[in-house]
Amino acid sequence: MHRTPPVIQCLTLRQFDEILRPLADLLHACVHDGASIGFVLPFTRDDAANYWRKRVRPALAGGKRLVLIARSEPQIAGTVQLDCDLMPNQDHRADVSKLLVHPAFRRRGIAGLLMAELEHQAVLRGRRLLLLDTRTGDAAEPLYASLGYETAGIVPGFARDPFAEKFDATTFMFKHLQT
Repeated sequence: MHRTPPVIQCLTLRQFDEILRPLADLLHACVHDGASIGFVLPFTRDDAANYWRKRVRPALAGGKRLVLIARSEPQIAGTVQLDCDLMPNQDHRADVSKLLVHPAFRRRGIAGLLMAELEHQAVLRGRRLLLLDTRTGDAAEPLYASLGYETAGIVPGFARDPFAEKFDATTFMFKHLQT
């Protein structure tokens, strides 16, 4: 079966508001699949919607954050965010956050497509350095390395596991962009 490549889109506030529920469903599915992205169980769809509504929407509305999606009609297959709300001495960089690909859409190159567009958008905004963090040993770590991200360091016991009462190490990574 031939699959149409997903469409990558940088959301406006209006578009974001229109797909808040599918974004919440995506986040909910990823957390329940074991993604270490800041949430722990129990985690409801309402919790996911509140994250998008209360944490992401204000930053998007203020022009401090970009939200990109990968749409594989009719579903939202993935998303990633570029956080530009940093201190004045850091206006040359941005943080990558919440790279999510729905479990049903994994291993199709969607994460790489999202990251390529995120990097393009970062360069358009004068950002020359991107930083991110990921749970040490997760599948995302080699993905980021394959995209040119380098390890800055590992912090043991940085984040609580989403399922268990234990703490996982986190790998901090960076990439210099060509401007």
